[in-house]
Amino acid sequence: KSPILCFDGPPGVGKTSLGKSIAEALGRKYVRMSLGGLRDEAEIRGHRKTYIGAMPGRVIQNLKKVGSANPVFVLDELDKVGRDGHGDPSSALLEVLDPEQNDSFYDNFLEQEFDLSKTLFIATTNNISAIHPALRDRLEVIRLSGYTVEEKVNIAIKHLIPKQLVEHGMKKGDVKFPRKVIQFIIEAYTRESGVRQLEKRIAGVIRAKAKQLAMEEKAYENALTLESLESILGPGHPRERESQHEVPGVANGLAWTSVGGEVLHIETSITKGKGKLTLTGNLGDVMKESAVLALEYLKAHADLLDLDQDVFNNYNVHVHVPEGATPKDGPSAGITILTALASIFTQRRFKSKVAMTGEITLRGRVLPVGGIKEKILAAKRLGLTEIIMSELNQKDIKEIEEVYLKGLTFHFVQNMMDVIDLALEKGRVKNALKVA
Repeated sequence: KSPILCFDGPPGVGKTSLGKSIAEALGRKYVRMSLGGLRDEAEIRGHRKTYIGAMPGRVIQNLKKVGSANPVFVLDELDKVGRDGHGDPSSALLEVLDPEQNDSFYDNFLEQEFDLSKTLFIATTNNISAIHPALRDRLEVIRLSGYTVEEKVNIAIKHLIPKQLVEHGMKKGDVKFPRKVIQFIIEAYTRESGVRQLEKRIAGVIRAKAKQLAMEEKAYENALTLESLESILGPGHPRERESQHEVPGVANGLAWTSVGGEVLHIETSITKGKGKLTLTGNLGDVMKESAVLALEYLKAHADLLDLDQDVFNNYNVHVHVPEGATPKDGPSAGITILTALASIFTQRRFKSKVAMTGEITLRGRVLPVGGIKEKILAAKRLGLTEIIMSELNQKDIKEIEEVYLKGLTFHFVQNMMDVIDLALEKGRVKNALKVA
């Protein structure tokens, strides 16, 4: 009995393509069924014959179409299954995706049991936590994380460019992409963990070159330069690589999103007032609680930072996370918010090239968080070289290939005071605000 595999990862990393490659390697037929937006249980189990327009479920239909009882069967976008008054498809999938039960899968239209145990099922998801817990328990989850810039360049040279040249009827020498041009496309024109946007940009460049060649334009040159790239794709938007914050109260946090890792710049400011805390930036409940925890911890341990506790009653505090249109939540920004608050109250600047991730407790302990590999890739993309995280995340680092860790220094900490000592410069900034 083959296990039910589940490839979990951000869009565009090749989950569906990997399923196709497995079918080729095993010499089996390949069938793909998209579950995105599926709402009716009858789509899986079929309709009873008494209904007008009754037909078998999509599982049996696809096996009939491919003409094999043991294909590689890819269930795409398993986390996008919906539910309504016609039943819950994810509950119907429990029988399909259980190696102990699927040898006697019952389809309402066939009115007899069908053996699915010979079929190799592979599910793909972007967010494994969105799947029904009982269904998740039956899956053998394999994490597929995003690619580094070097990996994307190699994927473009070996696969994407040759594929797009063939699709646009161009020969190999008609368009030449130097490595530095591909790297610039990745950094300035895409923002993703996978390579889907990169392929679209490459296709756009090749179309422009195909037009120049067909129209016999004088501007046509087969070798691409950074200048000619800008005339085709327009001005790029390179990510802000500057991590040096000139003012205190700004810190670099690492976040996990469904499209990979992100670096969040958490900003804080203080104004004379009565100790009111304001939070902006479209934050979720967990993140808001992290900010409250961080401020309470600072109040309770003000003496360790040479602060008078009355300071917190004399100033209003504002915490903001930029890109306000994007919803943000989760506990991993806890230590970043606390460090940003410590920075603004002590007037010590956040060190350049440092980023951090971790949950905090009211006692000041730093707890482990997930998505470590994606967060490391995000830090590398922005040129950050030092990462602070919980001591309990050390095991996650050992599981990551050495190539991803090259050029990075890790600081594993147990409590918040260690984080503040590592992340903030020793001296106060020039023209420091007199916080009293």
